[in-house]
Amino acid sequence: MTVRERRKRSLDKEGLFGSGKRGRRKNSGWYNCCVFGGISGLCILALLLTLNLLLVLATFIWSSDIDSYLQNWGRPGSGTEGLAWYPTDFTRDVLPIPCHSHNDYWRRVPLFSALRAGCISVESDVWLFDNELYVGHNTASLQRNRTFQSLYVNPLVQILEQQNPRTDFYNGTDHGVFDVDSGQTLTLLIDVKTGGAETWPWVLEQLEPLRKRGWLSFIQDGEVHIRPVTVVGTGNTPFDVLTANSTYRDAFFDAPLETMWEPRHGAPGTTDWPSGSSSDPLDVSPDSDSEENPTSPSDTQDLGQGLSGTTPNSQFTPLNSYYASVSFGQSVGRIWRGRLNPKQIRIIRGQVRGAHRRGLKVRYWDLPAWPLGMRNHVWDVLIREGVDILNVDDLRGVSKIAW
Repeated sequence: MTVRERRKRSLDKEGLFGSGKRGRRKNSGWYNCCVFGGISGLCILALLLTLNLLLVLATFIWSSDIDSYLQNWGRPGSGTEGLAWYPTDFTRDVLPIPCHSHNDYWRRVPLFSALRAGCISVESDVWLFDNELYVGHNTASLQRNRTFQSLYVNPLVQILEQQNPRTDFYNGTDHGVFDVDSGQTLTLLIDVKTGGAETWPWVLEQLEPLRKRGWLSFIQDGEVHIRPVTVVGTGNTPFDVLTANSTYRDAFFDAPLETMWEPRHGAPGTTDWPSGSSSDPLDVSPDSDSEENPTSPSDTQDLGQGLSGTTPNSQFTPLNSYYASVSFGQSVGRIWRGRLNPKQIRIIRGQVRGAHRRGLKVRYWDLPAWPLGMRNHVWDVLIREGVDILNVDDLRGVSKIAW
């Protein structure tokens, strides 16, 4: 083999091995890129998750608690020893929101905590003992100094007196409890726990301080007049006793929402069912199988919300009722997999439709409170479907909703 041939063969070998090394180097580069890229992506994801967790924790640490504004309530020297303290700027920056403070008397500061959160409705459970109305969830929680007047009537009188001062510039009675929206009425939902026929006259009597100052919404000669406080009777409040005076009333009934379900057919101004639903399986009322109601008010005394003192012929209109309410669990049913199913949404729509046609505001009580994701989903659906008032226990949570 000549010198020229050996040199050519040597160059060919170097080229062969060199290309193999370059191929391996190229494959190794892609491999390293994938490995380090994946590690970098995971590091960035971990950083974002950590940052998100820190932000969530920060909201619990640094967010202002509604009750922090009232931390000195009841302490000597604070002016609140008599449960009557109310700073003039208490609701200066509070926006009213359509929420109802459920079992309001459980809060650290009844009434005021709800107002600070912006709730336009509060609830008071009243019990008649020894010619006095006591407030509490059950008899074991009743105390002599926690009365309907001390926790609700007297504070409302002082709040509204400061909202409606007698000066050279103003001498009216139409300003409500909220500075931002002085025309917003506050609903005082009174849940009668003892016998309705015996208890309701005492409720009306103890509302006299608000009545004589012109602060109670009333019905007169077939016309509704809205004032700073709207009283609604629920629980054992007897419908027949509440509506006995046909010329003047300053209290309204909490009507039974479960009896107002209506199909979408023939109901004007309502949204159609979701696309893909050719027919409504609930065109027959969900309560069509229920037993007939008693035929006289005396047979329905003290049967609870929406039933006491009613008959099958009772008509619920804005001239006698304000809310139309029902237990969410009993009417809509149990929620599975954390989301309302189409049938449950149709039940809500039918009930909202029927109540709104009658001119009443819809309220569901006994809403699920846990887990929070499911609770927020229910809130979102109810708001979207036109429910007028959210029945809530968590004031902080409801105040964070983007209304």
